[in-house]
Amino acid sequence: MMKTYKIAVIGQGYVGLPLSLEFANHYPVLGFDINVQRVDQLNAGHDITLEADIEKLNNGLKKYNETNGTIGYRATSQLSDIAVSNVYIVTVPTPIDKYNAPDLNPLISASKMLGGIIKKGDIVIYESTVFPGCTEEECVPVLEKFSGLKYNEDFFVGYSPERINPGDKVNTLTSVKKVTSGSTEEIAEEVDNLYKKIITAGTHKASSLKVAEASKAIENAQRDVNISFVNELALIFDRIGIDTNDVLEAAGTKYNFLKYRPGLVGGHCISVDPYYLAHKAEQLGYHPDVILSGRRVNDSIAKFIASKVVKLLIAKGGIIKDSETLILGVTFKENCPDVRNTKVVDIYTELKDYGVNVDIYDPWASKDEVKHEYGINILDTLIEGKKYDSVIIAVSHNEFLQMDLDQLKKDNAVVFDTKACLDRNLVDARL
Repeated sequence: MMKTYKIAVIGQGYVGLPLSLEFANHYPVLGFDINVQRVDQLNAGHDITLEADIEKLNNGLKKYNETNGTIGYRATSQLSDIAVSNVYIVTVPTPIDKYNAPDLNPLISASKMLGGIIKKGDIVIYESTVFPGCTEEECVPVLEKFSGLKYNEDFFVGYSPERINPGDKVNTLTSVKKVTSGSTEEIAEEVDNLYKKIITAGTHKASSLKVAEASKAIENAQRDVNISFVNELALIFDRIGIDTNDVLEAAGTKYNFLKYRPGLVGGHCISVDPYYLAHKAEQLGYHPDVILSGRRVNDSIAKFIASKVVKLLIAKGGIIKDSETLILGVTFKENCPDVRNTKVVDIYTELKDYGVNVDIYDPWASKDEVKHEYGINILDTLIEGKKYDSVIIAVSHNEFLQMDLDQLKKDNAVVFDTKACLDRNLVDARL
């Protein structure tokens, strides 16, 4: 007899919502989130993350209502609603704390919550980024304790790392191959077949939960280390007095040169996941020099940008204290509203330490979210007629590429382009 799936996706953010909507084409899906406002918005057909296909969201909601919940999507904040499910997919955030150690609190809270409702035969699949071994060492004992059920006898676990790239409308959930795994051979096969239903690019069934967990951790650690290399080159070439991008273009003419670009490394993945891998390595008595040195370089870039702007101002005869700076962009990447772990805030903080007055303008970012996360008030709109001593292009939103910077600059102003996205004749320096 074919199994009838009822799926609950825990967390309705950048990862959980697109996943819910794809599964809702085939199964009844409840998207659970503790944020009641978020749930109300989704059930009204709105998505502030801009990650979901609004047509898919509304179709999913419509299907759920028309079929009385036998297929389609509905969001909920009520635990009792999802207790009828038999597959639970956890997509909660896994951030780091102020000491760069993994913060597993959201993951453990979700596991405690699910422990209170899972039944015999249920499968819990984790998608959140973790260190290798975390699912079995940290999550499974919590599920056992709060459910009273026995792992791999009464309930089962899968791990399938998320590969969502916020703002990317080309490499979407279904078009990127998905790694899957399960706590037994049979469950691994079942989890793999479940994801095959929605991932048109296909799946890769890993040999164990640990292998799947490790694959996610090294995907982003590899990018982090490669970016740290070109960031270090930018620091060196600044001292030499040559343009980093000119050097990269010249070197890029060789067939096997990897074309990474320098820049701020923020967001919820590349700047966070390497610390999870490093945490596990240090638990086992190994100090991961390459991974952590890459993190140190990337975390130093915001400070370099701020000090470079100050030096350029001084070279032009400017007074630093109470000078006016405009930072264009605060999200962690272009054409995307995501402000999680953005390093633009570090530029802001460093300039404030120099005594500079700083405005931030970003048409993509939520003013309330930036205020809540970072305690910074950003501009809704540019202040009419206001001109600045320095302008920093921190994020290459499409809107900024069309701007007339002359309208924003005082005479002799400094323009710094962190993304090398503008005509070089319009800027004083770039990363």
